[in-house]
Amino acid sequence: MQQRTLGNSGLRVSALGLGCMGLSHGYGPAADRTQAVALIRKAVELGVTFFDTAEVYGPFANEALLGEALAPLRRDVVIATKFGFRIGQTGLDSRPEHIREVADAALRRLDTDVIDLFYQHRVDPDVPIEDVAGTVGDLVRAGKVKHFGLSEAGAATIRRAHAVQPVAALQSEYSLWWREPEREILPPLEELGIGFVPFSPLGRGFLTGAIDENTAFDSNDFRNSVPRFAPEARKANQALVGRIAGIAAKKQATPAQIALAWLLARKPWIVPIPGTTKLSRLQENLAAVDIVFSGEELAAIDAALAAVAVHGERYPKHLQETVGR
Repeated sequence: MQQRTLGNSGLRVSALGLGCMGLSHGYGPAADRTQAVALIRKAVELGVTFFDTAEVYGPFANEALLGEALAPLRRDVVIATKFGFRIGQTGLDSRPEHIREVADAALRRLDTDVIDLFYQHRVDPDVPIEDVAGTVGDLVRAGKVKHFGLSEAGAATIRRAHAVQPVAALQSEYSLWWREPEREILPPLEELGIGFVPFSPLGRGFLTGAIDENTAFDSNDFRNSVPRFAPEARKANQALVGRIAGIAAKKQATPAQIALAWLLARKPWIVPIPGTTKLSRLQENLAAVDIVFSGEELAAIDAALAAVAVHGERYPKHLQETVGR
């Protein structure tokens, strides 16, 4: 597996990580624990060294799952987790005392003595980002955390945080059907030497071509509430998937592999974290690191997709308001 460094942080990880949320949370019933542990360990065997979780996934169950799966392999992997939600209630909570509590609890669940990358999950408008960055900086100096990250933060917030405690990585949505970060986020990340970790690089499964307007999601699947996954939007967005499938056929690859390889080609400090519960999908995704595009091919991809409008917002309104702050 190829390796990449997240910006100027020195944090070196596999070119593709594994987003672990879906093993416990968000897409219907949790995966069988024994099978989930096996999948995570197989990912390590296949060269993945970067694993992403959060206290809110479950909640708490996903961190515990990673702790169990990776305990025998801890020296070989990088674990990222997150703070910032008020678990059991609604709303955000990035008060310094809460950040410290979450860090200690995450260390216990992950069965480790240090968190490699500790993200603020969403920017809390009630807590100055300087206080958040300073608190994580204290945890770094205490040896409980190695690196500080942000998720779905806006450019101004990133700059303010980075001035207090170096930000190793920003995690935000980025894919062939959500390219908004290219406008205002990628330039300051490059300027400041901050890595970028795209979540949902496969459009929450849509870019694989396995979802259409007739797909029925589990009642607990959060995509039921996402405007972009309303049946009429899924039908309209098939035009995008069709373009990607055509490109994939020419490269003798799958649409998922094209979507991931395209992200990898954007910048050398971009590390996508696709998630899956299936070994076959894991192997398919990891094969994307071997796909290389010429400049002409990348230009052709941009041209092919530019003519396709994506329908539907990526979050329901109440969640849309929490991103880009």
